[in-house]
Amino acid sequence: MSRRFVTLDVFTGERFAGNPLAVVLEAEGLDTPAMQRIAKEFNLSETVFVLQPSEPRQRADIRIFTPVRELPFAGHPTVGTAVLLAILDQGGQPGAVAFGLKEQVGIVPCAVDVTDGTSGSARFRLPRLPFVWGEGKDSTTCAWALGLDPTEIGFDRHVPSRHSAGVAYDLVPVSSLDALARSKPQGEAFDKAFGDSDHPAPYVYARMPQADGLRFRARMFGLGMGIAEDPATGSAAAAFAGALMQCEPLGDGEHNIVIEQGVEMGRPSEIALQMTVKGGELVAAEIGGQAVMVSRGEIIA
Repeated sequence: MSRRFVTLDVFTGERFAGNPLAVVLEAEGLDTPAMQRIAKEFNLSETVFVLQPSEPRQRADIRIFTPVRELPFAGHPTVGTAVLLAILDQGGQPGAVAFGLKEQVGIVPCAVDVTDGTSGSARFRLPRLPFVWGEGKDSTTCAWALGLDPTEIGFDRHVPSRHSAGVAYDLVPVSSLDALARSKPQGEAFDKAFGDSDHPAPYVYARMPQADGLRFRARMFGLGMGIAEDPATGSAAAAFAGALMQCEPLGDGEHNIVIEQGVEMGRPSEIALQMTVKGGELVAAEIGGQAVMVSRGEIIA
């Protein structure tokens, strides 16, 4: 049978930038192996399959696949799918709408602003706050894994750490944008450094110099997910909130962080991370960004 699909570029307001996403609508009847084959066919960072809601209080159930595995939660699929469903629900008319998307990690509350019939922006509250899942690797190990000098690992109070908000990441700070641009997985050294994760995926980041407020640039090498490099990674930005709580002097209140990604790939993306700190603890976090439709059609499956 034929099933509608739409592709979008996410965490950008411009087509052919940001992170591409495929969304397969009306996915009932597809089993897990079929979804995995379709995701491999699209060969994008992630493909989403939209199913009828299993609970009346949410808009849809969604399943998220990389080319090689299913994910319990991911940021750019959540933002892109939320924008697309809001556009369809409102017939492309501008306006705001809120609903929940059920992912394996739980129900993810989303708020969407539809701009027009092909674009909008969305933000969602993290269904699970970041937690430490292991001890960060030492600087020398990270440097060898990424082709850098050990002196280029870390800055200010930032040191390598391991956090997860549903998907586990190694968070690796580097001292400059130049070091970030030169970072490259180094084969056996990369596997040795990060191979004790079930999906080796370091999130390498640097502070943007002379920026107003908290602004960073990042790269994510998701070899364990079948992704050489990802243009924008919302689940890693969610984990990054844990690294910020560990390494950045954040006081109580709301903190707005901007993360650039995909610059070195020629697909610039911008992720908005908002953190709410109370009593020295992270009590809530949201991730947001823009999305724009690129193509639509039917897949025979």
